Amino acid sequence: MTKNIFFLAFIFYFVQVFGQGKVINKVIAQVGDNVVLLSDLEVQKLQATSEGTEMNFSKECAILEQLLIEELLLNQAILDSLVVTDQSVDAEMENRLRILESKMGSRQKLEDFYGKSTTEIKQEFRVQIKNKMLAQEMEQKLVSDLTVTPKEVAAFYGGIPKDSVPYINMKLGFQQIVNYPVITKADKKRAYDALVEIRNEIVVNGKSFETMARIHSMDPGSGPQGGRIEAKRGMMVPQFESTVFSLKIGEISEIIETIYGYHIIKLISRKGDDYVCLHILIMPEFSPEAVNLSAMKMDSCYAMLKENKITWDDAVLRFSNDELTKQNRGVITNPITGEPTWDMEDLNEVDQQIYLLTDAMEKGDVSRPALYVDIYERKQGVRIVRLMERYDPHVANLKDDYALIKRAAENDKRQKIVTNWVNSKIQNAFIRVDDDYLNCDFNSNWVNTKN
Repeated sequence: MTKNIFFLAFIFYFVQVFGQGKVINKVIAQVGDNVVLLSDLEVQKLQATSEGTEMNFSKECAILEQLLIEELLLNQAILDSLVVTDQSVDAEMENRLRILESKMGSRQKLEDFYGKSTTEIKQEFRVQIKNKMLAQEMEQKLVSDLTVTPKEVAAFYGGIPKDSVPYINMKLGFQQIVNYPVITKADKKRAYDALVEIRNEIVVNGKSFETMARIHSMDPGSGPQGGRIEAKRGMMVPQFESTVFSLKIGEISEIIETIYGYHIIKLISRKGDDYVCLHILIMPEFSPEAVNLSAMKMDSCYAMLKENKITWDDAVLRFSNDELTKQNRGVITNPITGEPTWDMEDLNEVDQQIYLLTDAMEKGDVSRPALYVDIYERKQGVRIVRLMERYDPHVANLKDDYALIKRAAENDKRQKIVTNWVNSKIQNAFIRVDDDYLNCDFNSNWVNTKN
């Protein structure tokens, strides 16, 4: 159960199932108190089919077994009191929503497609994502001491039948220098003053909070819904929530500041940790002069690089203010795989602009400065991209693909550790498998356990 599989399954679930609502559910397996639904299996089958896997009963059984393992890991995570914070769950959800938003063009198009607000989408999948993350945490605990030696890597590669050695598609590696315009005190004051006027229109002049939110709020999720947010404690940033829980029903807050900008909040209802509120967000925006200043800095950086007056690593430290890449030589990590290399599918999913910038470049070449929008934080900046690596398609070998083969060896060892753990646990677990799957040739003895 890798992070990559979780990411793809989440995306695929949205596109193929959530938007259509056509999967008929029934319980097909149970591990302790946790159940596996037919829809869970169908989602994984659809994903596998979309990736070119020819589905048959054997493949279906393999998918079901992976779902059973996840539920067993989840049970153990709960018994071991493992914790995944609400903030981590929300961050995981938000990252995936941003990828979908980028794929569809805007958050409004995303919400229109699914017929739900962003808040409703988050609520729909919050428990599912938290359980997935808990299962991942449990698996990571089991394999936390896993290591493989070079000898084990070579032995693993040598054990692969020649006709099964994988063919490696083209892989690309990128670095970047990004300079984001600086938000000044004057920029913040403009945003604050704008929200003061909006609040006065509501509180003093009696304007509708919902109408003002639709017109002025810069929150793409709640703005079109009149600023409406339905949430529970732990889902929003601390400053926002402390204000929500200090308000009386119908009361409108003073202006507060969070990492996103300035807000006013109106409490609609609250029951225990659950609440409904309206809010308006005004985000400070940098001035055109700030954009010009960033562009001038990056023009200077580009000229120095082309004239070999500065090394790439020094240029990153001197000119970049991107927190995610500045301390890593500007290397752009693939968020889907966690690796420093990308294939074309991942590039099209996350950052199509990079390929367009670097298609005709040779290894080590740098692009001219260009405007850039970070899809995760929706920040606009000016970027230079360097083609760090270009691996042509080839059959995997130890010389060129040692890191890849090492990861495969680690995954093989990881799978053996998890399988041994599963075999030690299932004899004492309550497990039930639907009659339709009793003939599955599982790797572990799921059928003949206590039920």
